[in-house]
Amino acid sequence: MSQIYDFRYRRSYAGRVQAVILDWAGCTMDFGCIAPAVVFVEVFARRGVPITMEEARAPMGAHKKVHIQRITELPSVRARWEEKYGRPPNMEDVEAMFADFVPLQLECLSRYSTLIPGTLDVVRVLRGRGVRIGSTTGYTREMMEINLRDAERQGYVPDSTVCASDVPAGRPYPFMCLQNAIHLEVDCVAACVKVDDTVPGIEEGLNAGMWTVGLAVSGNEVGLSLEEWNALSPEEQEQRRQRAYRRMLQSGAHYVVDTIADLLPCVEDIERRLARGEKP
Repeated sequence: MSQIYDFRYRRSYAGRVQAVILDWAGCTMDFGCIAPAVVFVEVFARRGVPITMEEARAPMGAHKKVHIQRITELPSVRARWEEKYGRPPNMEDVEAMFADFVPLQLECLSRYSTLIPGTLDVVRVLRGRGVRIGSTTGYTREMMEINLRDAERQGYVPDSTVCASDVPAGRPYPFMCLQNAIHLEVDCVAACVKVDDTVPGIEEGLNAGMWTVGLAVSGNEVGLSLEEWNALSPEEQEQRRQRAYRRMLQSGAHYVVDTIADLLPCVEDIERRLARGEKP
């Protein structure tokens, strides 16, 4: 007869979703995640080293200083920098460009702070179900105060906001998500859903032990404003959509949808999976 010690028992959370943690640019406001991208391009142009929008977007989701550093590490950008200066970029260059970045970003944030369609409706339904709303961002606290003020004027006020500058390290480390869980008094990280439009943001949620939902169309992976997206032909939209979906699914996202307006069915399916004993 088998002994009880021949078996292992697994504890699993089977309750409801307690918190949804949303990103900002490309998720709840700034369709296309335009504000940071245009400033990164300007910062490098001021150094006489032009970068493409694709290069500017490559590390999107990281703390903005880290983002600048990672752009300098791209082989194409590094080669242009060495051609201009006869040496590779260093941390002094990164610090100087970040110093340029901050006032430029502060100046333009409000131009791109319109809420993404569906944000208010989804947040209202989630709160009606008792779900708390957290948020994370690669922006500094100074930058985030502008977004918070603009969002409040439009009716969106998350219950918790954690910036990359508030924790030891930003994405893909889990610290911002975990700090949100503390602020929101969540008792199990498996009861949390992280929603993001960047690969580092998805990795952040996975590293925190949470369910993750990628937003493919409204964010960095497509990188177009709502007007630019709507101007595409259906065929062009589908081509860009499928490329973004592949990228986010390959990063490990549990779900990928177009925008926050499509989020609720994901949350409902997560609750069904939790009831069956599944884990993120």
